[in-house]
Amino acid sequence: MQSFLLVFHVFLSVGIIGLVLLQRGKGADAGAALGGGSSASVFGSQGSSNFLSKATAVFATAFFVVSLVLAYMASHREQSSSVVNNSVLSAPVKTAPAVIDDLPAAVKSESNGSDVPAAE
Repeated sequence: MQSFLLVFHVFLSVGIIGLVLLQRGKGADAGAALGGGSSASVFGSQGSSNFLSKATAVFATAFFVVSLVLAYMASHREQSSSVVNNSVLSAPVKTAPAVIDDLPAAVKSESNGSDVPAAE
């Protein structure tokens, strides 16, 4: 489920970027009034503004909702995994005591306090 939402989230973000780049800015109307020949483009003079604005609003709303759902899912998973980690970390750890006879000669000499390795 989370993988699907992440892919959908990326799709929405690319869609928003594309829709914003397709829209004309406020300065485009002034250029068309002074003799620009592209005032009636693919969607017409007024149609592109309404369609692209509404599509951008829908994509932005969906992006916001998916972001909130992903944040909730991440925080919910974080809490459940921290409970498991805390229970594992709080368990006592039992270790076997080290036996001096099983250690190498260099380690035995360090434990005796002398600088010279013990002879075998």
